[in-house]
Amino acid sequence: MASNSGPAGGERKKNDDKDVPPPLPAPLTVPVADSHTHLDMQKHATVEEALAVAASVGVTTVVQVGCDLAGSRWAADTAAAHEAVWATVALHPNEAPRIELGDPDGWSRQGAREPGGRAALDAALAEIDRLAGLPQVKGVGETGLDFFRTGPEGMAAQEYSFRRHIDIAKQHGKALVIHDREAHDDVLRVLAEEGAPETVVFHCFSGDAAMAEVCAEAGYYLSFAGNVTFRNAQPLRDALAVAPLDRVLVETDAPFLTPMPYRGRPNASYLIPVTLRAMAEVKGIDEDALATAVAANTARAFGY
Repeated sequence: MASNSGPAGGERKKNDDKDVPPPLPAPLTVPVADSHTHLDMQKHATVEEALAVAASVGVTTVVQVGCDLAGSRWAADTAAAHEAVWATVALHPNEAPRIELGDPDGWSRQGAREPGGRAALDAALAEIDRLAGLPQVKGVGETGLDFFRTGPEGMAAQEYSFRRHIDIAKQHGKALVIHDREAHDDVLRVLAEEGAPETVVFHCFSGDAAMAEVCAEAGYYLSFAGNVTFRNAQPLRDALAVAPLDRVLVETDAPFLTPMPYRGRPNASYLIPVTLRAMAEVKGIDEDALATAVAANTARAFGY
């Protein structure tokens, strides 16, 4: 981890903070899991360093999430190599249209790509299916729908991919990890039409209290990230307030969504205590009670 101290002989400039990892929070008494992280996208620590620092504050398990073929293979390999890591594998909702329609601007991590058509998407999904059968892979995701980055031209590929991921999760008896951005009604529609797997996790839950109640009624898990601490996130806090305690998870989505007061700086699993403590305040319970529930919920959801 990078040091938080300023350069010798002077103070760090205010604008330098954005690339400096936040300080360690006080450790949790009850160990918990980070239910959704991207170790492969974090640049301030090796996997071993990240796991050690997280464990030092009571975050003893992480779920490493795949978003494309390379990332899903990496997640499976990393989970096989580290006892504290479990994996999920998938094509992110924004990845499916890139495979089928191409990515001329090179927005994805693979750079510019030519259109591969439905055959290329099917081939990629077949590899996700293979990876989903590995014992260290405990979930299929993140999959779902994202109408923020993908326009109308890519929606058909997204929905086709989502439906295939649902089937893969059911075939392997693994948790389905949902990415839902500006697509609440359509995500719920597709789940209903396909028949949801036994375990569904809404990663970085982004709905309001009414949607939380719908998801809870269906038995879905709701995972809350650092954005639940943002000043403009009262609808998320309202959703957390009504979410059943036995359906709540906590995550970082690191390196994204760093909780307040560190928003905009690099996120990592060791910051889970910051988010969990804020969540405990919303739920009106002490942090040990919430940590105990979250730990049990995450283990149950991902079957470890």
